[in-house]
Amino acid sequence: MLVFTSEVNQNKHLPAGGTDMNAVITVTAETGAPAAGQARPAAGPKAAPTAAEVIILDCSGSMGGNKIVEARRAAKAAIDTLRDGVLFGVVQGEHFAKQIYPAGGGLAVASASTREAARLAVGRMQAGGGTAIGEWLLLTRKLMLSSPDAIHHAILLTDGQNGEGEAVLEAALAQCEGVFQCDCRGVGADWEVAQLRKIANRLLGDVALIRKPAEMADDFRAIIEAALSRGIDKVAIRVWAPRGADVVFLRQVFPDVADLTGTAAEVDALTKDFPTGAWGAEKRVYHLCVRVLPGPIDGEKLAARVRLVVDGEPLAEAKVLAAWTDDVELSTQIDGTVAHYTGQVDLADAIQQGLEELKDGDPATAATLLGKAARLATQAGDDTRLRLLEKVVEIDDAATGQVRLRTDVNPLDEMDLDAQSTKTVPAPR
Repeated sequence: MLVFTSEVNQNKHLPAGGTDMNAVITVTAETGAPAAGQARPAAGPKAAPTAAEVIILDCSGSMGGNKIVEARRAAKAAIDTLRDGVLFGVVQGEHFAKQIYPAGGGLAVASASTREAARLAVGRMQAGGGTAIGEWLLLTRKLMLSSPDAIHHAILLTDGQNGEGEAVLEAALAQCEGVFQCDCRGVGADWEVAQLRKIANRLLGDVALIRKPAEMADDFRAIIEAALSRGIDKVAIRVWAPRGADVVFLRQVFPDVADLTGTAAEVDALTKDFPTGAWGAEKRVYHLCVRVLPGPIDGEKLAARVRLVVDGEPLAEAKVLAAWTDDVELSTQIDGTVAHYTGQVDLADAIQQGLEELKDGDPATAATLLGKAARLATQAGDDTRLRLLEKVVEIDDAATGQVRLRTDVNPLDEMDLDAQSTKTVPAPR
């Protein structure tokens, strides 16, 4: 069973008339029995929910040759990773969506015989046609709803850009939100990072580049293993704010950046739930900004109450306070953890905006933004993103953000930097 705990980092002091309170809430889920003062376990004596996995494979014409061969191999590797009892299906994606296993609709139950049958069906997949990701997602939704009590997760693989209109994809995402989570993978250099990132963000998954088709199988195995390790579903961050206050934003800031603000579901006039999907034993960090009505000098009040909610049951709780002071030294202090994760969000934004300016033909602005990214990565000790940046720019002075654009950049290096721009490093203790 999982035990959830939470802690808050903030500077509660605001200047006279101050309204915006920022706090970082760290939520940790650990396996074991709760210690004194810890939240009770998220799972009781009832059986754990069944997992449901759907593998969505792009089989459009551009996936011909070695790509479709390796995609079939990756799908078979994912199928082999499913433990007995897991529900699963495979969707072939072209300008339409087709369920290739199981053939009769719904989801199959993983066993030696069904895994072998699925492998045979996958082996017959051929490339041809166009790309209609919205259709693929809607068929996946239908399959997931055939097993409503399972923990729903999908892998989506593509090598190109969606051929549907933006409104069509948007409508499909609106229907799929809250039904299943989806990790997205792009293989090669012809897909759009921003497009897959949008899908992953809306469906509480992640996005990554697969440079070579031969790398797909190992990646698929890792995705399935991670998904099956999450045993608690329908976890939400519940935020209560006092009358007259507003939630400016709620962002996940570790292990990656994801804006949850627009996902809020109203519980009552003062309370909102922000879905976070399924959890295993892990740590996630959230940055909350609440705009409160200003209070008197030396006054203090509760600015927000943040609870973790599983299936509507409140578990770990954290309180965000606001106090007003005329002591400038107190009100201008920035909590180190808040500052760290604010910098991590700024770093992701600088990378994405810099690459966009590069694509739009403004190299001077691109260099300025990517230089800012190098400076922020250095301050955070973020060696991974510094290494990715070094493949796109020559870093003359990382501490001050002095960089020069490279002229011989591999497009895959730009895409990798973009895809990993939202990955964050934890704040130092």
